[in-house]
Amino acid sequence: MRLILAPMEGVLDHLMRDLLTRLNPYDLCVTEFVRVVDMCLPARVFHRLCPELHHGCKTPSGTPVRIQLLGQDANWLAENAAQAINLGAGGIDLNFGCPAKTVNKHRGGAALLADSEQLYRIGRAVRAAVPAHLPVSAKIRLGLEQRDRYLENSRALAEAGITELAVHARSKKDGYRPPAYWPLVAEIRQQLTIPVIVNGEIWNAAHALQAQAESQCSDIMLGRGALALPNLADIIKTGTAPLPWNEVIDLLLDYSALEVEGNKAVYYPNRIKQWLNYLKLQYPEAQELFTTIRTLKHTEEIRRELAQQAPLREL
Repeated sequence: MRLILAPMEGVLDHLMRDLLTRLNPYDLCVTEFVRVVDMCLPARVFHRLCPELHHGCKTPSGTPVRIQLLGQDANWLAENAAQAINLGAGGIDLNFGCPAKTVNKHRGGAALLADSEQLYRIGRAVRAAVPAHLPVSAKIRLGLEQRDRYLENSRALAEAGITELAVHARSKKDGYRPPAYWPLVAEIRQQLTIPVIVNGEIWNAAHALQAQAESQCSDIMLGRGALALPNLADIIKTGTAPLPWNEVIDLLLDYSALEVEGNKAVYYPNRIKQWLNYLKLQYPEAQELFTTIRTLKHTEEIRRELAQQAPLREL
């Protein structure tokens, strides 16, 4: 079993990847998407979204990081894949799952699930641009408006030469509403000879086992569940206990220090509130803390509130 930390736009940046891979035995991380339109992007764009490029494309704890590209033009995606590899990327991931309206209206992300031929063209072009010994993976959903075409889309990508396929077991229209349709992923698994990774609605170890059984996939990608239960991958892989709330507070303070030291303090208030929104799904204490800081707008006042819950820690 491999455990993969999902790409979550605006959430799982390099700081969060650092924090969660210190805590968990993840086998792989995937970056937020690099948006490709009609040019080969400069190195600074890749370094901004994946500063791990400066360190062998691994997090500080040694977990490999794969760069994700999003776009609709096969040639420009191939050019940017080659650019990422030249900068030190250890592999490329293609985003065909993002449900965001701003992305879909430009035929990016999940919008391409309506065009299996274009999926094939993109997959083939990127595969040709990336050295054969390096992986090219893709992430899809089960469909656009309906849960359909997933077999056709999966076969198109496999025939294009991708290395492995992650499947978010919902359609674009389903969004993030439960349930996840893991048995449909099993249909894909039965059709392909490449590895298939199941993703969606995995919040605890029991869900992981059920997802594996119903999807017939051994590999799991964790997204929102990894934020709600910060040591979820470790729980699944080793059977350890969930982090107690006092250790979650320590984690929040560590994250706060990373955000501020990383010169991203302008985003910090929104990011920490966003994380608490996930944590309150597993920790009742997170709801109380969220209520306390909900109206606060400045980094230092939020950090003071966190420190009050961990009085032995110094900011």
